[in-house]
Amino acid sequence: MLASQQSLLQGANGPNAPAGRTVYVGNLPADASVDELLSLVKFGPIENVRVLPEKNCAFISFLEGATAAAFHADASVKKFTLHSNELKIGWGKPSPCPAQVILAVQQHQATRNVYLGSLDDDTTEESLRDDLSRFGPIDQVKIVRDKNIGFVHFLSINTAMKVVTTLPTEEGWQNKRVNYGKDRCAYIPKSQQQNQAHNHQAAAMGLAAAASLGYPTALTALPGQFGAFGTNQGFVDESGRPQTGAAFGIGPAATNNTAALSQMGNRTVYLGNIHSETTTEDICNHIRGGILQNIRFIPEKHIAFVTFVDPNAALAFFHLASYSGVMIHNRRLKIGWGKHSGPLSPAIAMAVQAGGSRNVYVGNIDNPDVLTEEKLRRDFGDFGEVEQVNSLREKNCAFVNFCNIQNAIKAIEAMKNHGEYQSVKIAYGKDRCGNPPRSVPQNHPRKASIAKQSSPSPNVEGDGTQTQENGAGASAEEGHTSGDADERAAAGAVAGADDSVE
Repeated sequence: MLASQQSLLQGANGPNAPAGRTVYVGNLPADASVDELLSLVKFGPIENVRVLPEKNCAFISFLEGATAAAFHADASVKKFTLHSNELKIGWGKPSPCPAQVILAVQQHQATRNVYLGSLDDDTTEESLRDDLSRFGPIDQVKIVRDKNIGFVHFLSINTAMKVVTTLPTEEGWQNKRVNYGKDRCAYIPKSQQQNQAHNHQAAAMGLAAAASLGYPTALTALPGQFGAFGTNQGFVDESGRPQTGAAFGIGPAATNNTAALSQMGNRTVYLGNIHSETTTEDICNHIRGGILQNIRFIPEKHIAFVTFVDPNAALAFFHLASYSGVMIHNRRLKIGWGKHSGPLSPAIAMAVQAGGSRNVYVGNIDNPDVLTEEKLRRDFGDFGEVEQVNSLREKNCAFVNFCNIQNAIKAIEAMKNHGEYQSVKIAYGKDRCGNPPRSVPQNHPRKASIAKQSSPSPNVEGDGTQTQENGAGASAEEGHTSGDADERAAAGAVAGADDSVE
């Protein structure tokens, strides 16, 4: 059984199951179709959709509660509209996912989308809809004519299961292929699949590093959360070599270290003693090992707060930076923990799992002299602080790195409708901070002192003012600091996820 399928079973009906997996959508226009409604959903897979026309509402039940939470957050922030009606978003009554559906997903990768192969040349989308609607309500029918294949999205996985079981036994279908396709609401474009692999590798890398340090990774590897891949046996680098936390040049440090364990789940690392000539780009150039959610640089105070997507990556970077040091402009940075960040919002987690990052790719640029780095920084800067703009004129593309992943999500959604960017391709790029850390000497003299450096000092607020913890005070230079780790629901979802099917 795949780890993702195990997490589905545990996350759907287990003791840690989310409070609900059903999202209520109200104020639906009377003339709106289910197809139009579900085209707004960029999270999936969906287990069941129940439409109540007489009450102008619908209930969308996802397979997992974490996915439902991501869609709920996304829809609440975006204020979805359909036919000029602003949709009302809420929660439906909590309910377990049917056991037979979970079993079909585990054993046969069942979805509500039915794939039909070897279709006759005269088969049309209308004839398929007329024929298969006897099994249950249909969301969408599409035929890829040059391949004579079709996809029929039903409103529930249970209905699709009946079709896959029954249809091959009927006359006229015996010689045709009938199987499950991908749910269009969970579809990840091929252009984003490489980014998705990059993000997953970064998460696996952080998990392996945390495990090698002796931390109980099960505390952060929860079903439905980013970083939960069902294994802590290491990762494989781009050359195919298996890696472990040893790539970070660090060994076990958490054993009997209650101070270090108190930071479990924290995703924010404090950086102090920053040189006055340092830029945010300089700082990001020295961060490796994890996808960033946000970096907040306060130059007048010579400090910065770096919030990772994955707590394991934050933990690994903290230990690596404490062990080998971070030098920028010949000045060694001071390393500490920021205020506990809390969990990652479901919408951001789902976006990152699908390949999202704070880096926006702008491709197919016809005239680099028009879309210059300055113009890109100005136009994209309307959505938030830009850390770096990198233009590759010879490849007719550019990359815009934001300081906050939420701003990248907003920019991608908005710039696709911008008049001057209609002819270019806009999608997520890779966050360079998610690349593996540079190798460090294995016999570093600071290695033996890692556990001591993990000891806590009192928290200090982001402005450098002292606070008291356990009756003691300290300065920001001593390590434990507190930054703004404000977590809001993301204003976007999976990059480039359109209505395409495979």
